[in-house]
Amino acid sequence: MSNSTLDVLEIKGEKDTFYTPHVYFDPHKGYCLLEGESYLENTWEFYEHLCSWLREYTKTQKPLTFDFKMIYFNTSSSKGILEIMLLLKDYEDRGGEVKINWYYPEEDDDILEEAEDFIEDTQLDIELIPQPEE
Repeated sequence: MSNSTLDVLEIKGEKDTFYTPHVYFDPHKGYCLLEGESYLENTWEFYEHLCSWLREYTKTQKPLTFDFKMIYFNTSSSKGILEIMLLLKDYEDRGGEVKINWYYPEEDDDILEEAEDFIEDTQLDIELIPQPEE
């Protein structure tokens, strides 16, 4: 299969009344990044857009590296992130090569615990990578 119709998906992060995470999905490199803070007005619509892109990408059967570099997300965003991870787990179960890195501020136990919950919920092998505080 080909991913020739799939374009780079980039959404610049914003901090206003709501917080939009930075998104960079590159089908040519097999790389996805979700970074920043997620507190959205239309959470479901936002994450469904990301999941739709991933569903198309996983049809290619190419390797995928996904970096999560979140520093804050609310409960509804957590459900969106879980949907992404379940999709990645499904891809892995169908023979797709998936590498997931979860970067977290080393002093932030909440973000680390969220990642541990995602590991438990999905059974994905997620590499937990502490980042020094800036």
